[in-house]
Amino acid sequence: MRLPLSDFDYEYPESLVASSAAEPRDSARLLVLDRSNGRIEHAIFRDLPRFLKLGDCLVVNRTKVMPCRLFGRKSTGGKADLLLVRELGPNIWTALASGFKSGQTLEFPGGMTATVEGLIEEGEYRLAFSAADLRPYLSEHGLPPLPPYIAKKRAPSRADAARYQTVYARDDGSIAAPTAGMHFTPELLAQLQASGVILAHVTLHVGRGTFRPISCSDASAHRMLPERYEVEPAEAGLILAARSRGGRVVSVGTTTTRTLETLAARPEGFGPGRGESSLYITPGHRFRGIDALITNFHLPRSTPLLLASAFAGRERLLSAYREAVSLGYRLYSFGDATLVL
Repeated sequence: MRLPLSDFDYEYPESLVASSAAEPRDSARLLVLDRSNGRIEHAIFRDLPRFLKLGDCLVVNRTKVMPCRLFGRKSTGGKADLLLVRELGPNIWTALASGFKSGQTLEFPGGMTATVEGLIEEGEYRLAFSAADLRPYLSEHGLPPLPPYIAKKRAPSRADAARYQTVYARDDGSIAAPTAGMHFTPELLAQLQASGVILAHVTLHVGRGTFRPISCSDASAHRMLPERYEVEPAEAGLILAARSRGGRVVSVGTTTTRTLETLAARPEGFGPGRGESSLYITPGHRFRGIDALITNFHLPRSTPLLLASAFAGRERLLSAYREAVSLGYRLYSFGDATLVL
């Protein structure tokens, strides 16, 4: 099915793009959309317990964002600004950058250097670092990988490390945050569980696949890059038990959704598993793994927006976006949230 990319666009003032997160986390606004009739309700994220019920299963992505943004200099002069993407070995990584040349040396604070070994694809370079293991260096010198539309407004800092992270993050490996989950506080999660909502965890490490732009006019021709996922047996058991008792599976974020849908599409059905997912969810997708979706307001013409359109219905979702824009909702990673029921 052809999907004109222009069908997944909307207008908004640049002033609505949030460059900092709401404080406290659960004070963000929440737009609640009933996909069966298009009805919209406006709330605050801490009101979420009003919309979930006893026996529902809230599923979150507990991946942890790495401090994988590095700033240095080229040995020939000029800035070296890069985002680490994939670890190929203890001191061999790929990174997104521009203007690098094979054989070039990069210099970073603390005496770290790297040699550019070549361009792999689409601005992704292979680098060999001087450290035997780069992770300890990243813990001390790396910065949070804030999205470009935030980084162009202000430089990332170490202070962003805690806020650009969910409160339940556990498994190190993402180069961007699963941002829908950043609205939860420990108190809100405890309140939901006390009301009978089951909390289950999956892990999908956010890589280039999640935020890589769609470059073709027919969005159906886009291909997702693979990202690593894991759902442990105990967590899968919680989800299956909730569904067997009639509870809804409420997915927090597009990364959680792609993980659940990847496993649910197997011939044997949903269950525990690990591997790589390159599932690209677009309108027409038959959802097998989720019944409701919590997510943020996404960039126009992006794969997360297509996923949300597939679940809510394109026209209903974009109509909700237009209403949110008219009411001054804050957009994107540090912005407000939607709940699609």
